[in-house]
Amino acid sequence: MSIETLQSHWGFTRMPFNKDLSPSMLLGHQAHAQAKARITWAIGEGTIGVITGEVGAGKTVAVRAATSGLDASRHRVIYLGFPTVGARGIYNAIVEGLGGLPRFHRAALVAQARGALSAEVIERGRKVIVIVDEAHLLDNEGLEELRLLTNSDMDQTSPMTLLLVGQPMLARRIKLGTFAALDQRIGLRYVMGAMTEDETRSYVDHHLSLAGRSDTLFSDDALGLIHRVARGLPRAVNNMAVQSLLAAYATNKTIVDESSAQAAVAEVTAE
Repeated sequence: MSIETLQSHWGFTRMPFNKDLSPSMLLGHQAHAQAKARITWAIGEGTIGVITGEVGAGKTVAVRAATSGLDASRHRVIYLGFPTVGARGIYNAIVEGLGGLPRFHRAALVAQARGALSAEVIERGRKVIVIVDEAHLLDNEGLEELRLLTNSDMDQTSPMTLLLVGQPMLARRIKLGTFAALDQRIGLRYVMGAMTEDETRSYVDHHLSLAGRSDTLFSDDALGLIHRVARGLPRAVNNMAVQSLLAAYATNKTIVDESSAQAAVAEVTAE
């Protein structure tokens, strides 16, 4: 079955629960709104922020929402989605993100990255925001090198805002004595929680409305089951909702009832 067939069956103008929504189309539940506000504060302060949460909690979405409205003439955002590239890869990404051609020798590359950050702030008057996603995958060297990059002017100011985004183990690692210097420099810590059941219902309704359906499409029992199984995590809710739509379509139903959601649970949780 094609996406077009499913979309036509339910009368959608677009498929709901996709990841390609613009930040202005996102529904901000409490944890999302709190994370966005805190990230915005961290950017304004030029500090190090650590945003953690379970897989699918919406951490990256919150960061995207917080940075999407920044004035490009005053801010430069550098996003690192693959922290496993190591310390050299981090320096390369920063230099390239600031319009430079990375140097080959490590010492020269480190100096180049520092110089580029300083020039962006002092000469161009831009704030640099470095976002490291999946930061729990950083090795010890990578974490330490990022800390060193935030040092400037005898530790009085920072040449960039550093946002470390990752799973809960990231916060636990930073608390280890090995990273005491990094731990002391963190100005923001936020743990993203899951949606409440009411928020899950509003979240599903919002996505359906964006797709052209403002009527009741999911029964209360179906939504309750989806919330419980997904544990209120947005990405899991998305997956469960789509599978429930497929299950209801397969049995030629006009709404997604509890039995459709149960069939989706069996599909998603199958070994």
